[in-house]
Amino acid sequence: MDLWQCAVVDRPIELLSQEELDVCNLIWLPNPTSYAFRADPFGLWRNDHLCIFVESMDYRVRIGHIDVLEYDASFQLCSTRTVLAEPWHLSYPFVFEADGETWMLPEAYRSGTLTLYRARRFPDQWEPVCSIPLDGPAIDASIVRFQDHWWMFYSPYGNQQRRRSHLHLAWADQLVGPWHLHPMNPVRIDSASARPGGTPFVRDGYVELPVQDCRLTYGGAIRRLRVSALDKKYFEATDSPWLHAPSRANPYLEGLHTLSAAGPLSLIDVKRIDKSWRANAARIRGVVNRYLRERSYR
Repeated sequence: MDLWQCAVVDRPIELLSQEELDVCNLIWLPNPTSYAFRADPFGLWRNDHLCIFVESMDYRVRIGHIDVLEYDASFQLCSTRTVLAEPWHLSYPFVFEADGETWMLPEAYRSGTLTLYRARRFPDQWEPVCSIPLDGPAIDASIVRFQDHWWMFYSPYGNQQRRRSHLHLAWADQLVGPWHLHPMNPVRIDSASARPGGTPFVRDGYVELPVQDCRLTYGGAIRRLRVSALDKKYFEATDSPWLHAPSRANPYLEGLHTLSAAGPLSLIDVKRIDKSWRANAARIRGVVNRYLRERSYR
């Protein structure tokens, strides 16, 4: 059983290195009860408050929803509440601002599609705007504006190996589409550096994307994918090591699979693996509950 813990890092994403992560200030987000976790943190600032959106999941229920934790300027926790829940599992709440609006693109592959949401009232009221048809339900979709187009990096739905080792790409002129599949898909196949893991950003004229290193375990570390060529017909990129869990995150030392931007700060999550019989019992209970729930939808 993978259990995650989220933290605020006192460094901007563009300047964060392993050396800085090992020594800079970390603010840990509270976790729910046993056998539940919060992961995939993404954040936005509003009125001197940092709103951190996370996947919240209890293994005994086995369906994730999106929570927001709101912190004031002194990083005191002001509130925690659920802001988006659907009949299907939700995770990876990629939030961003564009065109004078605030948007969320959560991963929801069990719904069979990728849905773009808009904040009707930030941060706690969201409405679906459109479904984005691709080559199947996208996993961990991460978007960036670059050279007058929107670019979406995502992993395709499929077996576990495919979800962890394939990177697909799509582009659009407008955020709501139409979205076009890149002709080189999959643009990358590599279990060390394909599945998106956070906020893409532009530096020195190049797109850089946090990606998950899944060679030893799911979300074992974050690598940096530097995109050296990107247009509607061609893609080329190289990867390099970036971040793993710092020693002071003990016992959460067995993975780090999200790195996102929050203005002058960054957000991460780290992992520990619980192999106890109680954890396995909770996991099995969740699998049964999910099966019964999905059966009732049919």
